[in-house]
Amino acid sequence: MHFFFSHSPDIWERHPELVPGVLVAQGILRNATVQAQVAHYHAIARARLGAVGTEADLPEVQAWRRTFGRMGLKPTQYRCASESLLRRFRKEGSLPPIHPLVDLCNAVSVAFAIPIAVFDLSQVSEGLEVRCADGTESYLAFSGETETPERGEVIFADADGRAHARRWTHRQSARSAVREDTSRVLIVAEALHANAAEDVPRLLAALSESLAEAWAPPAACALLRKDAPRLVY
Repeated sequence: MHFFFSHSPDIWERHPELVPGVLVAQGILRNATVQAQVAHYHAIARARLGAVGTEADLPEVQAWRRTFGRMGLKPTQYRCASESLLRRFRKEGSLPPIHPLVDLCNAVSVAFAIPIAVFDLSQVSEGLEVRCADGTESYLAFSGETETPERGEVIFADADGRAHARRWTHRQSARSAVREDTSRVLIVAEALHANAAEDVPRLLAALSESLAEAWAPPAACALLRKDAPRLVY
């Protein structure tokens, strides 16, 4: 079954500095060992935090805070996913294990301070588009409640009108979260800071190498841009 991933023209128009990178990974098994890779990326994150003070001082996080502010969201109330992870990592010294793939992606996210989303493709209808909500979409929260994103809110929407993430990089949906039987995923990294054009390709390369070590090389990998905004696989 083919699927797609893209950002709407409106998102590109509003955020021309956006640099998205996407990967497709297959054959994901729950029993993979990623402790060494996770420890490596955690060490990088620890060193970066030690050099600046807190996650709020990192340029990657500052760029998302500015973007959230422009979207009308209070940056300290709605944090991008990488800032939330870094905040917890700084306070607790580690991140709780969830699933080998999630643990790996979270570790890469804190090392690069760039939000990374992982979607179980078996739960996505046709594909995902990052776009503004029209107010009719449904979002399944981890609490089990169904929410309706506000009109104009940036979401990850599939063909059936389900929102798989709310407030752009703030929070994913429980519907397509990685679970025990997940085998095929879409991984999305998005950055807006000044060096994003250099850092996102480095992130994709690092994550591709780690995926190959734990499971298999990515089935697809792409750096998207305004004039080539779509991955079809």
